[in-house]
Amino acid sequence: MCVAMCVCVCVCVCVCVCNTDPSASLVVSLSIVARRDAAARGGVYEHLGGAPRRRKLYCATKYHLQIHPNGKIDGSLEEDNPLSILEITAVDVGVVAIKGLFSGRYLAMNEKGRLYEVFNEECEFVERIHELGYNTYASRHHSTTQSPGTGGNKRRAQAKKPWYVSINGKGRPRRGFKTRGTDKASLFLPRVLGNKDHEMVRSLLEGQQRRTGHRRVRVGRAERRKRRHRGHKGHTGRDDT
Repeated sequence: MCVAMCVCVCVCVCVCVCNTDPSASLVVSLSIVARRDAAARGGVYEHLGGAPRRRKLYCATKYHLQIHPNGKIDGSLEEDNPLSILEITAVDVGVVAIKGLFSGRYLAMNEKGRLYEVFNEECEFVERIHELGYNTYASRHHSTTQSPGTGGNKRRAQAKKPWYVSINGKGRPRRGFKTRGTDKASLFLPRVLGNKDHEMVRSLLEGQQRRTGHRRVRVGRAERRKRRHRGHKGHTGRDDT
């Protein structure tokens, strides 16, 4: 009993000290802000556990990458566009899959360097962190093999030019073999969601839950009708005998 009281007193004292020490609370606040900003830049790979990050990919050409329900992929200048809210999920170390949360479609790049929407191995992109917090996303399975170098340069012969996700200055996707990792069109800033974005996501999830609940109710009612029907048939059969 005495030990328990001592523990309680110690805990209370620690809480009081933390609450009354402004420097301690400031350190905690700065730590939270730093981790949030680092995650927004893609500098902390906390997503490697498999849980998706909800982000907006803001291109250096001032467009947000968006995935439409019909499969169209382009850029949007709108700040509060639900189609630009993405889920970025790690599938391997440094490799991610990008899904449109509202469209339900994945970003992919085919062998011609065109962006399209589907879920297969072509939706895997190598995520790299660059200066100023920008990231690049290169196709994991498609690239250009560079021509052999002269003077016995074997390393040059084996080099490959990555194909990057890219949105040009008109908001249109560029084909992978025309891109470079240093182009503005290939640089994306992972942005954390704002208040309006969170409201849209909350409305989407609540709507999905309601639809799931309605389906369960319909299934439950149908199952009860079947049980009553089977019970009625069994009761009728016993009366006939």
